[in-house]
Amino acid sequence: MTNTIHRPALVPATGHQLHLAGVHFDAVRIDGIRGELVAEWLVEASGDDAGPIVCEAGGGRWVYFLLAPGEVAAHDWPLGVQRHGGGTRTVTYIGTPALEGNTWPLRWYSVPTVTAPYVCPARLRDTLQ
Repeated sequence: MTNTIHRPALVPATGHQLHLAGVHFDAVRIDGIRGELVAEWLVEASGDDAGPIVCEAGGGRWVYFLLAPGEVAAHDWPLGVQRHGGGTRTVTYIGTPALEGNTWPLRWYSVPTVTAPYVCPARLRDTLQ
């Protein structure tokens, strides 16, 4: 079965765009190689339909797992995982890249689809354990 690319409002037509976490989505952020491994495992476990996962090319090479609004506060997360969104006390803007073209320094590790517009928090938590 081929997944249909889903381009919700949070995905810009070109380049990249900042969004306030907790409004369009919540986010779980994991640093560097650990984040990349979690993303790889999650994509594999979901049959290439993991939902939106964004990677940074520079700095700490953060990986952002975009969850439905309200999901970050609804779950306990292990150490080393940063939470952004509803229920947190900080205001955080997170960038989302376009689906194609020059989006440096951001890129999609996994794009949102009709069947996975957000990362499943239960599957992400299982992957983190």
